[in-house]
Amino acid sequence: MSIAERKERQKIELRAKILDAARMLFLEQGYEQTSIRNIADKIEYSPTTIYLYFKDKDDVFYALHQEGFALLRQFMRPLEHVSNPFERLKALAKVYTTFAMENTEFYDLMFTMPAPMNALQKEEWTEGDSAFGFLLQTIRDCQAIGYFEGMDAEVLSYTVWSMVHGICSLEIRGRCSKVLSNATHENIVAKATAQVLHILEKMNPPR
Repeated sequence: MSIAERKERQKIELRAKILDAARMLFLEQGYEQTSIRNIADKIEYSPTTIYLYFKDKDDVFYALHQEGFALLRQFMRPLEHVSNPFERLKALAKVYTTFAMENTEFYDLMFTMPAPMNALQKEEWTEGDSAFGFLLQTIRDCQAIGYFEGMDAEVLSYTVWSMVHGICSLEIRGRCSKVLSNATHENIVAKATAQVLHILEKMNPPR
């Protein structure tokens, strides 16, 4: 390995180390309470080092979101080959919940943790737009074969996302166990997601 290649690998590894530390601190302390200095102290580097990789704290937060959404898209990508759009929608809901349950820290940071939206207001938010765009296109494909007639595709996509997100968030935050019996709570994410899909299938089936 050449000196240039070694330096490039070290840069990539340090950037990843910064993001790992920032993710931990954002989740432990909250966005507002975390500073660049906190992140630098966590990895035992100077704040100046952080600024070599990121413009500010918002930039760090944005990079973590991009990383999380890129991972979500990896979960979703195999579904691009599911030709029946309603079957794709059902599979998408299940894949989304699997991602959330297997990556609870990322999910919390992406969708639950309070943070100013200006941290995400970039000219390009490729991964985030792509994830919602895949759901939106799936809904439109469902409409093309007769589902959800007369409904606004964008509003319906947001509604479906909100319902499944609510299921995941309640479970991740441990709210379900307090109101459900043990028998009902077992596999509640899968059960509730199946119920949402059943409602969608019955609300406006193709003729």
